[in-house]
Amino acid sequence: MTATPSVPAVSATNSTSALQQLKIERGSNAPVKKRAWGRWIVLAIVLLAVTGFVLRPGKVEVQATSVVTTYPSQQYAQLTASGYVVAQRRAAVASKATGRLVLLNVREGSQVKQGDVLARLDASDVQAAMAQAQAGIRQAQAGVAQANVELVNAESELRRAQGLKAQGFVSPQALDTATNRVNGAKAAVHLSQAAVAVAQAQLKVQQVNQDFTEIRAPFDGVVLVKNANVGDIITPFSSAAGTQGAVVTMADMSTLEVEADVSESNLAKAKIGQPVEITLDALPDTRFRGSIVGIVPTVDRAKATVMTKIRFEKLDARILPEMSAKVTILSQAVTDADQQPLLALNPKAVVERDGKKLVFRIKEDSVEALAVTLGRKIGDNTEVSGALKSGDKLVLSPSDKIKAGAKIVVANK
Repeated sequence: MTATPSVPAVSATNSTSALQQLKIERGSNAPVKKRAWGRWIVLAIVLLAVTGFVLRPGKVEVQATSVVTTYPSQQYAQLTASGYVVAQRRAAVASKATGRLVLLNVREGSQVKQGDVLARLDASDVQAAMAQAQAGIRQAQAGVAQANVELVNAESELRRAQGLKAQGFVSPQALDTATNRVNGAKAAVHLSQAAVAVAQAQLKVQQVNQDFTEIRAPFDGVVLVKNANVGDIITPFSSAAGTQGAVVTMADMSTLEVEADVSESNLAKAKIGQPVEITLDALPDTRFRGSIVGIVPTVDRAKATVMTKIRFEKLDARILPEMSAKVTILSQAVTDADQQPLLALNPKAVVERDGKKLVFRIKEDSVEALAVTLGRKIGDNTEVSGALKSGDKLVLSPSDKIKAGAKIVVANK
């Protein structure tokens, strides 16, 4: 029997090891180390940022106040009230006559004198009536002339009758007839003269009616409102549609006063002759002096106020009727110097540091320290001078934490 040569067998273990040696390694120890260092660096940066945010200086919360413009006269204020400028002499000018407006000589703002013709109505009917009255006068005067002629004739007849009666040529009855004729002629003269007077009175009536067609200024003043235009029907005693009553409204500007409502609870502080300071909303930078000239002796039940009339010490051409006004009743009269504006602040905004009086002016989210000099007390504020201007915002009651350059945040009230 022939023996077969043996072939060495390859074990499964060796095959597996060979395959493992042929695999490609996709990672190594070096890249793993790099990723670990990157994570530590990022963590360190985050920690530094958090630490910086936590340890950064915080903003101090503060209250703010403002520098204001005030007047020394306010230190004498006892009571304030509001009201309006009112002309004490004012008229809605109309005519007693009714007619169409044919002429208007003025407009709003026109300065007029007493007696000036402001407007004129159509007077054609009145003029016709005047012509008729004048004709009546002439007719009555002719009647007077005729009656006088008759009287002259009658008196001549009487004289002749008296002469003939003395000679015995006429009877007593004829003399009586001549006498009666004279008396009748005298009566006719008186009657015709009365007719003339009646005709003249009729003419006077028409002249008055013509005057009614001319609308004149009742006093010196200014036209405030033009109520009608040429062509309008003027009917002062009618409310018919499409008609007008007054032609213009005018006022005497020399009688302008302030009518202010004073609370009845404060009425004891207001007396006749007491000095007053007046400010007008239209002229906020000007202050006018005045005095109380009247207190209306009745209370407005709805508002619980009493009307007080205040006269200007000196009128200004800029003052107009119906301007809104504020009045301050003072304890004493003020001078021109007392009415000059100055700066003032809340005294709680001032602190003393190192012997200096300082305020902290707010600039966006920080403050700056400014040295100031204080003056007199004016109401709740104090006069101040320095590098401040009206409207500047200051820190109110600054604490020791507030220093120049400090970061702040203004608290909402």
